[in-house]
Parts: sequence; C-alpha cells; structure tokens
Amino acid sequence: MIRYALVCSFGHEFEAWFSSSADYDVQNEKKLIACPLCEDHSISKQIMAPSVKSTKKKPALSDAKAFAAFAGKVREKIRDTHDYVGDKFADEALAMHRGEKDEKPIYGETTTQEAEALKDEGVPAAPLPPAFAPTPPKKLN
Repeated sequence: MIRYALVCSFGHEFEAWFSSSADYDVQNEKKLIACPLCEDHSISKQIMAPSVKSTKKKPALSDAKAFAAFAGKVREKIRDTHDYVGDKFADEALAMHRGEKDEKPIYGETTTQEAEALKDEGVPAAPLPPAFAPTPPKKLN
C-alpha cells in the first residue's frame, strides 16, 4: 500500500492510500478520487516525506472518545445555530447567494449535480463530514 498526500484545486489537503502508484493514476484519471471537504475531483499529489517508523509510542486510541465528544458538540452547535432546509439546500443557498433571500446559516442535503452547480456559481458551500452532520429533525406531518 502507498499513502499519498493529496490536494484538490481549492487547496484542501488530505491523505489517501492506494494499492500501487498505477492504481492512483487510474483512479485519478477516471475522476474517482474526491476531496473529502468539497468533493472536488481535480486532485494532485503533493510532495511527501517518506514514512519512517518511530520508536516513540503513539497515544492510545482513547482519543476516539475525545473525538466522539467533540463531534457531538459540533453536531449540536450546527443544529442550534443553523436552519435545516432538507433537500432544498441548493435552492436556498443559491437564492441567498444571488441576494433573493436574506443570508442565514443553513444545512441540508444536495445531489452531486446540485453541489457542482453551486460550485460553478461560486456559492460558498461544503459537505459536512458524516461525523459532524446532525441528524435531520423529524417531520411532524
């Protein structure tokens, strides 16, 4: 397995593992690699130092509990400060971007095509990583 440091055309940096260098090339050529922050498919490799095994022990995975608590606080903050607009996210975000509606923080769902259209319009929007996405409120009929 090979680990690559990658960057999307918007400058978001992330890492990914591939079975070989050729595997990366094939996936990137077919636009199968997407930025985890903005889903951009224009991905390139960054310069990366080789991995050298350290003799120091890393902290135990008790950090998972701390991360889960942090993610819960992020979800709660989003739920408390943003309006859930469901599958109308793209329409709402575009209307606010064009000045047709007052700007306010929103969250919801969108299709890949709608996300691409928002990106093309210059609308500042990014997908939430699943760990931080609040559960949609339940509908009352």
